Amino acid sequence: MEVWQIVGLALIVAIIGSVLKEVKRNEIALQLTILTGTIIFVAVLDKIKIIVDLLQSLADQANISSYYLFIVLKIVGIAYLAEFAADICRDADQKALATKIELAAKVGVLVLAMPIIVAILESIKRLVP
Repeated sequence: MEVWQIVGLALIVAIIGSVLKEVKRNEIALQLTILTGTIIFVAVLDKIKIIVDLLQSLADQANISSYYLFIVLKIVGIAYLAEFAADICRDADQKALATKIELAAKVGVLVLAMPIIVAILESIKRLVP
């Protein structure tokens, strides 16, 4: 699915969702939003696969451990997933829950980043006598 198709789908769903909210069908509008978001996510999975393959190739060429690449990809995945979930919570007027999701994602990212931070600090320690 191309970007223009995704934008078109999103705009159509946004308009339908607004109409549904006007006629007090908020739960249907929310379900439509979640379904559309899932469809868009599945539609871009092919593009994500291309990016991951390219990054893996670049990491191999630069002799960077795929372990670190995997960590970075997990961090990006957490960020996107948390943003998606938090936006859905905001659409459902659950702002406090959205904030908790974002907090959990930030902690998760920090935990995942620790091996990279440790490796950088160890490299710096070796460089400085």
